Amino acid sequence: MKALKIILILIGVVILLAFAAGTYVKLALPDTGPPPQISIKPTAERIEKGRYLANHVTVCMDCHSTRDWTRFAGPMKAIGFGAGGEVFNQDMGFPGVYYAPNITPYKLKSWTDGEIFRAVTTGVSKEGNALFPVMASHRFGKMDREDVYSIIAYIRSLQPVVKDVPKSKSDFPVNFIINTMPQKAAFKPRPSDKDEVKYGAYLVNAAGCVDCHSRTDKGSIVKGTEFGGGMEFRSPAGTVTSSNITFHQTGLGGWTKKMFVSRFAAFADSAYKSPVIGKDAMNTPMPWTMYAGMKKADLEAIYTYLKSLKPIANSVNKFRPASSEK
Repeated sequence: MKALKIILILIGVVILLAFAAGTYVKLALPDTGPPPQISIKPTAERIEKGRYLANHVTVCMDCHSTRDWTRFAGPMKAIGFGAGGEVFNQDMGFPGVYYAPNITPYKLKSWTDGEIFRAVTTGVSKEGNALFPVMASHRFGKMDREDVYSIIAYIRSLQPVVKDVPKSKSDFPVNFIINTMPQKAAFKPRPSDKDEVKYGAYLVNAAGCVDCHSRTDKGSIVKGTEFGGGMEFRSPAGTVTSSNITFHQTGLGGWTKKMFVSRFAAFADSAYKSPVIGKDAMNTPMPWTMYAGMKKADLEAIYTYLKSLKPIANSVNKFRPASSEK
């Protein structure tokens, strides 16, 4: 009987500790601090720099707009630019259903610059709620402050679009642990473009290459697979798998810098128009038409950085038709 009492007491203690921990996670977190008291002056230089970053490097507008999936690479539709609505769900390996919010002044007019800055760089909303890191605050919080200021100045300049987006929802147990995901920013100055490796690393972080070109589990990157490809994107037509972009022979091993830059430049040609894709044909979530607008020197720096990484052997089957998965 004495042993049974001890066991029951221990069970009670464990339950109380679990309850206390759960209460802490739900009520005390996230805790990245209050939004900073900042006022970003929307100079023409900042807006133009932000336009370049948001459309061609960080590609904020890729998620926060509507993409035309009847065409190759899902180019953005002219209507609804910045109004959000793109869905990231269980079919893409995410632990819930996440909607990219409307970031035009229609929704952000009541946000301060500091509240937007905190959301972008730490993953905490105006209301203090945790944002699932499909909104890559973990990357943007490692950028140069001025680059983030420029992006905010740019999105403030967008035309307001009246569109209300559904609330995102996490599956269990992520709906509890999501509050542990926001983290304080660790800003880094933009390196000199003379140092191609460091500058390329900065751009790769901002562009989020690793987020898709790695294997993932419940929305998190599987350690050791970074840049080796393997993330799966399911669609009615079949499953697309991201490419290995390390310089192993199963990835970019045989690619020259010219080949790499030319691959993007093909989508920047003024004569290029994304072709219509049949309902059973392969498409890709890679926003080619957006990254194609990146400056040649920036693409070259990304190439140099990727080439400096440890090669990973991972031969990727890019597309499995739905008919072969039945």
